[in-house]
Amino acid sequence: MVMLAVAGEPFWMNPTFWVGVSFAILLFFAVRAKVPAMITKALDDRAASIKSEIEEARRLREEAEKLLADYKRKHAEAESEAKAIIDNAKREAETMAAETRRSLKEGLERRTKVAEEKIARAEAQAVSEVRGAAVDVAMAASERLLAEKTGGADGVALIDQSIRDLKTRLN
Repeated sequence: MVMLAVAGEPFWMNPTFWVGVSFAILLFFAVRAKVPAMITKALDDRAASIKSEIEEARRLREEAEKLLADYKRKHAEAESEAKAIIDNAKREAETMAAETRRSLKEGLERRTKVAEEKIARAEAQAVSEVRGAAVDVAMAASERLLAEKTGGADGVALIDQSIRDLKTRLN
């Protein structure tokens, strides 16, 4: 219990009494002015605002999680696509290398064959030229021998006829 009188003073002289009276009057006017209802309404409004902010934050978080999952999926797809491209490029490179080796081998074989054919033609031409030269030498020698052994117009006609026959038989 609060002591209202201190050392023989009346209670209305005590400052504690007046603080209590002031507090009671303040409470009376506060209740009468509906301050608790305003405080309650302000708190309810603040709670609703916080709740809507929490819902907005939850919605943004869910959206961010969806975006993150989407980006992870796209990243995985991009990695697999890049791997597929690399694998395909490796296969194509191996195929090109094999094809290049094959075409190089075929080209070398073809060039070798062409060179062999040129050599064979050159040999045949050389043999033909040697034969032609041998025929010319043989004909000249035969003509000289026949001219020495046969004389006159009959000998010349015989030599000319033999030379013509020899050319047709050799060719």
